[in-house]
Amino acid sequence: MIESPIKRRVSRQISVGRVKVGGDAPISVQSMTNTETTDVKATVAQVSALADAGADIVRVSVPSLEAADAFGLIRQQVDVPLVADIHFDHKIALKVVELGVDCLRINPGNIGREDRVRAVVSACRDNGIPIRIGVNAGSLEKDLQKKYGEPTPEALVESAMRHIDILDKLDFQEFKVSLKASEIFMTVAAYRLIANQIEQPLHLGITEAGGLRSGTVKSAAGLGMLLMDGIGDTLRVSLAADPVEEVKVGFDLLRALRLRTRGINFIACPSCSRQTFDVIGTMNQLEARLEDVKTAMNVAVIGCVVNGPGEAREADLGFTGGNPDSLALFIDGKPAARLPGSDFIDELESMIRQKAADKERERAALIAASGHSE
Repeated sequence: MIESPIKRRVSRQISVGRVKVGGDAPISVQSMTNTETTDVKATVAQVSALADAGADIVRVSVPSLEAADAFGLIRQQVDVPLVADIHFDHKIALKVVELGVDCLRINPGNIGREDRVRAVVSACRDNGIPIRIGVNAGSLEKDLQKKYGEPTPEALVESAMRHIDILDKLDFQEFKVSLKASEIFMTVAAYRLIANQIEQPLHLGITEAGGLRSGTVKSAAGLGMLLMDGIGDTLRVSLAADPVEEVKVGFDLLRALRLRTRGINFIACPSCSRQTFDVIGTMNQLEARLEDVKTAMNVAVIGCVVNGPGEAREADLGFTGGNPDSLALFIDGKPAARLPGSDFIDELESMIRQKAADKERERAALIAASGHSE
């Protein structure tokens, strides 16, 4: 993959379980379960599905002590780092710390008395657990709503700094911050403001972005602006859809900006009357069949001979139209085979998988030769 031209903001690195966040660590992709946490079986299944899709970190809502007990059972059955989403009740926070949480999403200023805040921070310090401060435009403090009249970037930052000041006074620096709104310009402006005021990593998101299509577009627009600025150390794409889709979109966004290299990057034409095979149908089948491939590689699927050969030669594997009875396949820029004009999906899938396997062997050989582990 060509190196990204983006110069990332320098941030303090923290650890969420085995996942490093900030510093020179890759931008991590998160999602959140939408099952009832007390339904342990369903929540474990969803966490596992998110991990299989590539999620680096998964957040679980823990609204009660009963949910905290369930969280403990969930923790025992999954390997991916888990964040417990907790509001107001310090007892729940202390409980999940005992049960192996990897990060707390809890705002210190909302816990209550100082002794409660100290107890939670002390437990996090003793167990190496970071905190995520999460500010949302929909739940700003009443005095800030009165002061600013409506949610603004400045109001979001002031709210965050209140919580940060509490942790600063307790000499606790292992935290990350999010400043989310459903309005992208407010969100972008708030992150840009706070990025220059703190050294901690920033968790990106456009909250309540919408359904699968509209939410993807809104998130790509807002998060794309921030990522291009070098802002962002971990992200969640919030969609009113299957949480697995959040992970897919998150990786697609990072891959488009050359910030992560997981899975197949398809280069495909929108198709026109020049196409000599069904490009859209082919792409639908390939994407569905090859979701499990984690190898970073470029695959071009172009319907005609005008742009096809050029795109195909630049990809790891390229498939292009031209002769409707004999379609051209390129591997590493060189003509490799010709496939029939129909019923080629199985063979094409097999060749893509073979190329992915070859790349993995090459990668393993390089790692072995360098003497480093992955």
